[in-house]
Amino acid sequence: MCRTVFGAEGTAMAAPQQSRIEARVSAKLKRLFERAAAIEGVTLTDFAISSMQRAATSVLQEHTRIELSERNQRTFVEALRNPKEPNEALRAAAKAYSKMK
Repeated sequence: MCRTVFGAEGTAMAAPQQSRIEARVSAKLKRLFERAAAIEGVTLTDFAISSMQRAATSVLQEHTRIELSERNQRTFVEALRNPKEPNEALRAAAKAYSKMK
């Protein structure tokens, strides 16, 4: 669905297309969702969208954390198993530190 909307200057612009999501739930679940939406003061649609967005964001963040955590672990173990030779700056820092003792 695409509608024409008017911008601040009165010029016509195409409205962004909207996608539709449908779900079949039991009457009991629908009443639960409606009650929660009413408590938050939003429509059932707004409640469903915000709930799905929060859940999706949470899942993606958790997946990213796990993915990065595994990658960091592999990088750390690889650095322990195959350490790189110290560069000149590190050698100079070690030398300066040993002089401070």
